[in-house]
Amino acid sequence: MQMLLEERNKYIQSPLNYTGGKFKLLPQILPLLPRNIDIFVDLFCGGGNVGINIQSRKIIFNDINSNLVRLLETFRELGLAAFDLIDEIISEYGLSQSAKYGFEYYNTTGTKGLSVYNRNKYLKLRNDFNRAEIKDNKYYMMLYVLVVYAFNNQIRFNRNGEFNLPPGKRDFNAAIQEKLKRFIECPPWSNYEFSSCDFRHFDTSRLTKNSFVYLDPPYLITSAAYTDKGGWKSQDEKDLLKFLDCLNNKNIRFAMSNVLKCKGKENSILKDWLDRNSDIYNIINLTFNYNHASYHVKDKKSATEEVLIVNYKI
Repeated sequence: MQMLLEERNKYIQSPLNYTGGKFKLLPQILPLLPRNIDIFVDLFCGGGNVGINIQSRKIIFNDINSNLVRLLETFRELGLAAFDLIDEIISEYGLSQSAKYGFEYYNTTGTKGLSVYNRNKYLKLRNDFNRAEIKDNKYYMMLYVLVVYAFNNQIRFNRNGEFNLPPGKRDFNAAIQEKLKRFIECPPWSNYEFSSCDFRHFDTSRLTKNSFVYLDPPYLITSAAYTDKGGWKSQDEKDLLKFLDCLNNKNIRFAMSNVLKCKGKENSILKDWLDRNSDIYNIINLTFNYNHASYHVKDKKSATEEVLIVNYKI
């Protein structure tokens, strides 16, 4: 069952359609998190869907993708002035503005989309972004415009660090503008901190028993792009579980989203770790409902078993 409209409006949604984003699972995840949090760490923040909806004295957004983290930080720095810079970039490259002119102006329909009209303009923007040497606010707003006009509004960089998605069907339409506005206006940005490092290098020294770490790492057995390219391997999974054990030994609470089964595959590393620590860690099954996920299947035997793993009592 899809998230009801009133429930969807209850939460702030990231303006970035990041792979594996947890917006649709927020109604299930957030009630399971403790309320008395002093420092909240969104360790694999992605688009920031979880951290942005948390109330805490300090919220740390961390991700190994430095471009992603810097983009989120740029939204904080610019505030609603980001819209002026976005409009400037759209006009500079002559990209479509369906919210202003409609689809007929571009000789297309909402179903056909705007990829044909935007293609050459988008590729020019992408090339200029990838060749840019100065990484200022405009650079990161160029990245955001690329995301908005890209295939499925996603973020993807090749191994050379170049943004490499083709143009998509959509543009900076009214719905996307409203999503960005809500995200930027969410209070208070002064509580947010940003970092970009591998989880193994994240400094936990200032975390206490009143801190909380949420983890949504790449899933070892799914077919997301980062695992296809070898970006998350068995050793990464093992190191992450050691990291969780260290948090637990320091009495730091955590919750980790993950999958135990997917398309007939089983995450044996995670399962064995949970079996060995069944008296320490609790498993909460979540209802999997990513309607447009590439690994969404009708065969229930091959369905994804998504879970939340915690080290505290619910």
